[in-house]
Amino acid sequence: MLPVRRPPRLLPLVLLLLCALPVACGPRPAGTADTAGRDVRRAVADWSRSVPERLAGIPLADWSYTVSAVRRDGDRAVATARLRYRLAGHDTAPEESAREVELAREGGTWRVSADRPAPGALPQLWDQGPVSVAAGTYSLVLGGAGQGAGTLREVAAETDRAVPAARAAWPGPWAGRVVVLVPGSLDAMARLLGRPADTYRGLGAVTTGRAGPGPAPADRVVLNPEGYAGLGAEGRRIILTHEVTHVATRAATSATTPQWLSEGFADWAAYRGASTPPAQAAPALARAVRRGELPGDLPRTEDFAFGGDPEAAARAYEGAWLACRLIAAEWGEEALVDLYGRAGREPLETALPTALGVDRAELSKAWREFLREELR
Repeated sequence: MLPVRRPPRLLPLVLLLLCALPVACGPRPAGTADTAGRDVRRAVADWSRSVPERLAGIPLADWSYTVSAVRRDGDRAVATARLRYRLAGHDTAPEESAREVELAREGGTWRVSADRPAPGALPQLWDQGPVSVAAGTYSLVLGGAGQGAGTLREVAAETDRAVPAARAAWPGPWAGRVVVLVPGSLDAMARLLGRPADTYRGLGAVTTGRAGPGPAPADRVVLNPEGYAGLGAEGRRIILTHEVTHVATRAATSATTPQWLSEGFADWAAYRGASTPPAQAAPALARAVRRGELPGDLPRTEDFAFGGDPEAAARAYEGAWLACRLIAAEWGEEALVDLYGRAGREPLETALPTALGVDRAELSKAWREFLREELR
């Protein structure tokens, strides 16, 4: 630990002498960095009011930029800002995005010349080009560059069918409205989400958002345009109902919710009422069971990882679905919903005995027997 040194006694005298110089301590003349900073902030605020008009068709609300810093170099400046906006009728709290705004001074007036994501920040869909819009009864679909109006209308119609299905499975409170983003390509999707494209290859869609109670922006269902296009009608229905169920249960989901329960419940809602045999809906797990490779326990969080072994991930999702299917069949749908709600508020070790009257070992044993009977 370094010793604390007292400042020299001559320091106050030195400071007094320096402050006697008007150049160093006197009032700043007009046109200094402070004045330029105020002018830049005012220019950004004036410009931001016109941005929603240039994104015509997107129902934007509460659009604003808050400038936190300004870097000036002569007649050019870069403002570090935070964009806050809502999609009217969908977002209950502002969505936020870190931005950099470039400005140039012409004739003594600062004007915005460019707006882009800040270094390390994720882009918005409109950063990738023109955005098309389709609105359904319960859905708002935003399409990236190259997405046709027909595709967006089909996605809106399918989402409108998924919302009532999710509501029937999950009776808890939620907005009942969903925003779906359809990027122009798989690579565009990956850039929106900030991960390599291979992470999402083969997936139909993912859901983004913040879990837990309290005001939060609406979740976004982000479609993989390549994976979604390769699905049949039934596959598209299942994918969108699964993702919409994640939106519906978001407020009841927390860090204590095991992933097998959150993913399994979403699949249970998607397959609920369908006549698809388990062996057909869970082909990867069925193959493993027929080989005598019965899982030892309920799927772990790491088993669901994107970008890993696709066969192992498929078995995890299928096993999670069958766990929830077992709970609904053996203890009832109300018990499954109760377990989900409790697991978001307390550890699974206490939620299971309260909701189902069994512990994890007993549930795992029943699940393994269920797999053997359903998939043999």
